[in-house]
Amino acid sequence: MNGLGGLNKSPNGVVIGLVQLQLPAVRTREDLAAQTDKIVATVAKARANMATMDLVVFPEYALHGLSMDTNPDIMCRMDGPEVAAFRRACIDNRIWGCFSLMEFNPHGNPYNVGIVIDDQGETQLYYRKMHPWVPVEPWEPGDRGIPVFTGPNGSTMALIICHDGMFPEMARECAYKGAEVMLRTAGYTAPIRDSWRFTNQSNAFCNLMVTASVCMSGSDGQFDSMGEGMVCNFDGSIVAHGTSGRPDEIITAEVRPDLVREARIHWAVENNIYQFGHRGYVAVAGGAGDCPYTYMTDLAAGRYRLPWDAAVAHTDGTKFGYPRPERLYGEAPKRAAE
Repeated sequence: MNGLGGLNKSPNGVVIGLVQLQLPAVRTREDLAAQTDKIVATVAKARANMATMDLVVFPEYALHGLSMDTNPDIMCRMDGPEVAAFRRACIDNRIWGCFSLMEFNPHGNPYNVGIVIDDQGETQLYYRKMHPWVPVEPWEPGDRGIPVFTGPNGSTMALIICHDGMFPEMARECAYKGAEVMLRTAGYTAPIRDSWRFTNQSNAFCNLMVTASVCMSGSDGQFDSMGEGMVCNFDGSIVAHGTSGRPDEIITAEVRPDLVREARIHWAVENNIYQFGHRGYVAVAGGAGDCPYTYMTDLAAGRYRLPWDAAVAHTDGTKFGYPRPERLYGEAPKRAAE
């Protein structure tokens, strides 16, 4: 059910618009300002396109493009003009918005950040990408976990970014913290298309959770992004899918967080998010609640090592032109970024 893309919104529904934004080339402050204006105009387009829309979602790299440029001159700050413009756009158009920005970090490489702003201009979510797409991306790994927030119509939502979604633990954490809808923004290009599709579906089904995901679209003259706006229901079925990849198209769907809540309570077979922590409850009261997974206990103890760990070929970004890092995670740099 998607209410004809949200045209027929139910009392319990949340209408989401996924913007397959044209991939920009951003090199200067002037480019950044122009792209900010483009995003603001697209917020207005989303509202004009569908009066029932609750939340408009922009892809990762919507503001900065795919250059991976860490130049401080084009990095953003939460109190800067770009975020201020996004706040005003949400207020003016009475709509929630999910936005992407690369944020200046005085203690290391920039953070890849996703924010959600409500229709009153207040920030409801601030998230730093946990798993940069190594060895290609230079961003500092996120250090704030995965927050959830109360979204439109009382829904509980979370946001992860691009490569995050390839780790089933990320979606599981969103669901474990109560998310009924998981947003996933990305800048992926065509070689990832199949992986994008089946992980969006598996993340939904394995956690009884709606997933709403979107990539950049079109070409900047060097890279080609794929669009692929995609909404999956909690049973893994595809509710809406932007298969054409047309730049600037907004893929819309109504999702039902109330039905997610119902399934999580009443499903027996394949209630995976519950059964994970209650193994074999038919045989033993309450099920087994231990942690038999060595990768989890090893990671928690700081000794995560694969059997082939020593043979892994790429363990830094030098093959992609980045210098070998010397700073350990959590350490301050020897000299703060200017």
